[in-house]
Amino acid sequence: MGKKKVKDTDYLFISAYLRTRERNLLTAARMERMIDAPTLEDAAKVLSEIGYGEFSPSSDRELSTALANEREKLFQDLYRFVPDKAVVDVFKVKYDYHNIKTLLKAQAVGTDGTRLLLDAGRVEAERLARAVKEGDYDLLPAELAQAAREALEVLSATGDPQLSDFVLDRAYYREMRQAAQATGSTFLEEYVAAAIDAANLRSAVRTLRMKKSGDFLRKVLFEGGAVKTASILSAALGGSVEELYRSTFLRAAAEAGMEAVRSGGSLTAFEKLCDDAVTAAAGKAKGVPFGVEAVIGYLVAKEIEFTAVRIIMSSRMAGIEGDTIRERLREAYV
Repeated sequence: MGKKKVKDTDYLFISAYLRTRERNLLTAARMERMIDAPTLEDAAKVLSEIGYGEFSPSSDRELSTALANEREKLFQDLYRFVPDKAVVDVFKVKYDYHNIKTLLKAQAVGTDGTRLLLDAGRVEAERLARAVKEGDYDLLPAELAQAAREALEVLSATGDPQLSDFVLDRAYYREMRQAAQATGSTFLEEYVAAAIDAANLRSAVRTLRMKKSGDFLRKVLFEGGAVKTASILSAALGGSVEELYRSTFLRAAAEAGMEAVRSGGSLTAFEKLCDDAVTAAAGKAKGVPFGVEAVIGYLVAKEIEFTAVRIIMSSRMAGIEGDTIRERLREAYV
């Protein structure tokens, strides 16, 4: 697939538009206000101030619906103005794969997974549900259909949803990489490579933590990162993971991950460092006055925001203390 010629000047209008929208992102200070707010309603008011409208969920399902509506508004908004819709599609791919995972697992145990679907992918959730229910994967784009068939075969043969997830994750990162390459944006390709690098480091640390074999690790590593899979495998088996990542943006995460492997402690800090490192990689977009980088940076910022809103609001509903909520939050983009 040939690369498109990306001209920064094509993005003059939307870059200016998004720079003004960035003022309404959920900053660290606004997160603190939500955590410290006396009531759930007061926490929701912070979101109303930054464009969430009447945002007052009182249950997990209402929260999911409210966030789904905000996500749909975001994608529709960007689709209207972005010169190349494929840039937005790179960020929609994951919802297709989330939905396929959800549907296959629900089907395997005889439950209805449709209420857990996120209608934010390239393929309508309803069409995905029909494809899985009827076993008619020709309703889906070729790559997604092939991945769904393979995942179903693995799930039927092994009964292990983790193994079918690996099949889908591999296809997800492959599609994400191909979609990024098709846009012709080097910055977007580098961002996707950073996401793959973080995913692979997670796989290496979890594999070592579970004392699984090298063969197992080989199956759960994804091609496309800056750090080659052969190097990761060799480092994991040879006890040199920290050394491998020492000169990369994942240095701190690798050190925390290996410390957790040695001590048997929690992986929470490690997971957070992985996510924050990828956010920092996307944060380079802030230094670019106009261009596709502005769109990518804004999409990353909103994804972080939606995750933060879910963590804070669901934690407040459950009566979880502020310090525990703070431990779970990722670094804000702004």
